[in-house]
Amino acid sequence: METAAIGVTEIGGRGRAMVALRPLKGGEIVLRDSPVVLYSALPFQSDDHPNNNGYCSNCFTSISRQSQNVSCSTCGSRFCTLECQSVASATSHTPWVCQALIRLRQYFSEHHQPLDLQLQARFLVSAYNLAFVSPDRFRTLLSLQGSVPSQPDADSSATFLHSLISSICPPPPLELGFSLELTSVLLAKDKLNAFGLMEPFSEEREERSVRAYGIYPVASFFNHDCLPNACRFDYIDVAGAASANNTDITIRMIHDVPQEREICLSYFPVNLKYAERQKRLRDDYGFICDCDRCKVEANWSESEEDGLDVDDTIDEEEDEDTSAVMDEDPDDQMEGDDTDVMKGEDDFPHAYFFLTYMCDRKNCWGTLAPLPPSVATTPGIMECNVCGTCKNLDQVCSNALATPDAA
Repeated sequence: METAAIGVTEIGGRGRAMVALRPLKGGEIVLRDSPVVLYSALPFQSDDHPNNNGYCSNCFTSISRQSQNVSCSTCGSRFCTLECQSVASATSHTPWVCQALIRLRQYFSEHHQPLDLQLQARFLVSAYNLAFVSPDRFRTLLSLQGSVPSQPDADSSATFLHSLISSICPPPPLELGFSLELTSVLLAKDKLNAFGLMEPFSEEREERSVRAYGIYPVASFFNHDCLPNACRFDYIDVAGAASANNTDITIRMIHDVPQEREICLSYFPVNLKYAERQKRLRDDYGFICDCDRCKVEANWSESEEDGLDVDDTIDEEEDEDTSAVMDEDPDDQMEGDDTDVMKGEDDFPHAYFFLTYMCDRKNCWGTLAPLPPSVATTPGIMECNVCGTCKNLDQVCSNALATPDAA
């Protein structure tokens, strides 16, 4: 029987965390996880254009103009196939959800509200619907990290949204009831645990929008690190995936790690600067990061940080030193503390990570991880978790050293 790859444990100062239960290899898939709840990331629209986005309202796969998609005759929500609409009618798009979307759409079209508030309303509709169609999965949602904040006025959104839903689209009778306290708890779970499912990658856009949010019951235990040792892959738009759990995510190791090492993801693209990362973590997740990378960059002056772009991680003076690092076997470098190789006396101690594990495709900023051993036919092939480009590790390293401006 195969030994489990990862497990949940308590780490002082970090709460519940995922750790390696055995030595893990780069490219190894350590988790496949299905969402307990999904909801659209689009604002509510007017009745004139009820759902003009290009994604299925159930599986969120891209709907092409040529595909035989269908629409709900009541609220206008679009689905990629009749089969997907049929599944949704008993799960994610029940009659109550359909009516709630109509009434919330009308309200938000008449009363301009921030996008965040609209997305929270979408989440609450999906969460309370889950409590109705699957109480067991709803209890799984409630078991995740996230508690009601104690600061005054911190639950003003919960108060407003609970009143709004109560007045225009109260949910059907639920096992755990429908209360302001439960609404506040649900919003806290969403804030700390939601993963963004992004729109398809395009070199023409500097930033990708989120098409949907999902809460994954096991993946939610991964903590953040600004130089992660694992990354998330999803294949929402893979042909035929909609009938095969296309909204599942996989967590794949970026490089080798030893047993008992904590496995961390980055909650956003790794190219963000120190101040940007800290703001997002503070605003979205309520903590300040003190990982090894942040400890180094916290001592940089503002002018040093502004003058150092990720696409210029090494200059001519550092070429020789970085080349020496690249000549070593990456697996050997990562056997010990996986951040040690990023430390040193250079002005930019993380050059190795960016040169080796960050995609250099225009406007991508994705993370490269080796193909899973069960898939790879040639060793050293790296796949980007954003654009899907596959590259040979030797080419990644040599290209980055030869043309650092291309990163």
